[in-house]
Amino acid sequence: MDLRDIGRRMMRNLTGHSGRTLASLTEPSVLVARDLTPSETAGLNKNKVLAFVTDLGSPTSHTAIMARALGIPAIVGMHDVSVRLNAGDPVLVDGYQGLLYLRPTRPRRVRYERRTLARRTIQSRLAVLRDQPAMTQDGYSLILSGNIGLPGDVDAVLANGATGIGLFRTEYLYLNKLPTEEEQAAAYAEVARRVAPAAAIIRTMDIGGDKFLSHLKMPQQVNPFMGWRAIRFCLAQPEIFKTQLRAILRASVHRNIKIMYPMVSNVKEVVAANLLLAEAQAELAQHGVPFDPDIEVGVMIEVPSAALTADLIAPHIKFFSLGTNDLVQYTLAVDRVNELVAGLYEPTNPAIIKLIKHTVDVGHEHGLWIGLCGEMGGNPLLAPLLIGLGVDEFSVNPPAVPLVKDAIRSVRFAQAEELAQAALRSGSAGEIMDACRRLCGQTAPEILELME
Repeated sequence: MDLRDIGRRMMRNLTGHSGRTLASLTEPSVLVARDLTPSETAGLNKNKVLAFVTDLGSPTSHTAIMARALGIPAIVGMHDVSVRLNAGDPVLVDGYQGLLYLRPTRPRRVRYERRTLARRTIQSRLAVLRDQPAMTQDGYSLILSGNIGLPGDVDAVLANGATGIGLFRTEYLYLNKLPTEEEQAAAYAEVARRVAPAAAIIRTMDIGGDKFLSHLKMPQQVNPFMGWRAIRFCLAQPEIFKTQLRAILRASVHRNIKIMYPMVSNVKEVVAANLLLAEAQAELAQHGVPFDPDIEVGVMIEVPSAALTADLIAPHIKFFSLGTNDLVQYTLAVDRVNELVAGLYEPTNPAIIKLIKHTVDVGHEHGLWIGLCGEMGGNPLLAPLLIGLGVDEFSVNPPAVPLVKDAIRSVRFAQAEELAQAALRSGSAGEIMDACRRLCGQTAPEILELME
């Protein structure tokens, strides 16, 4: 899909004809397509695209994640839906259950209208939590932050009551061209200023996987998710990487910015990245450019080898952030964008629970704080489990903040610990998820009602 996207862009530029794009929609519509790239999804107009449905993809693909971040109902991996539907067909999209109804009957429409009204009532009640802390009933406090892809996303983070930015996916700044150091510094500074004094954690570019950018001339790869991407790309392109690091440092004068390296697999990569960061600091100091000399550096734990060698990595950084989307993918050998194996993608698999617990324990032993910025954190059913495992900070897509905060505020820490201990003894992903549902039914039944 990325090569076809590049081809379309080239043809538009060469011919001078813009053609019909998603941005040209004039009426509110449900978008049906074979596939959407993350860049296309990021550019959707929420006022025009009411929902979208695609043939390809899985619930944990970047396209699906971007849809959740935008608050757009979406169903992916429907095989041949794009050829089975015609333009103008009336449809009903249930993004919660992953159900698509063609020409829905009046009784079904009425049923969904009532369900939508009930959800809005619950969500309006949750809105009162906006300025409340993310604290359990017995006083255990966490940080609940927001994920963003562009500076404009801060509006949704603030509106939903999150505290700061736990993940700034900077690769979306590179969608159309290689941004200059000044452009990047301005973007990072805007985010830092708007959320201050709360933290803004800026992840260095995670290019690769299903996020290819034509102007960076990345080679074709048979398995891009395990290939030349993220920190591997950055270390192989030190000038591009240092440009970003200098930009982040320039914005760090607000004293609330932290840096995070993605897809680290060994301590050697962390040491190499820190050396380039030191070079960037020296270059700015030489020119008298101010920056925060005490800026915190962390790494994403999303590769099993990083989790298992967390004790070697810990002395070189200040925090871990669990990137559960890829951690699940790589641990369970399940391609997260392949709908054929989507059923094997189990965030509550005992192996994942034990890796999270190991990482948390090692980090705390070394005096680090532990964040989590994957889709697990945005699932309110899993919030008590993650609290019990010892996670200190959740960073989620802005629309998920009210539900996750409700889950946190509805449970006691003792209940969360008991759930986590039971999960660590369990041998089944389904058993762990059932336990999470049962606890939610006791503490926050409105969450179950919203998600059904």
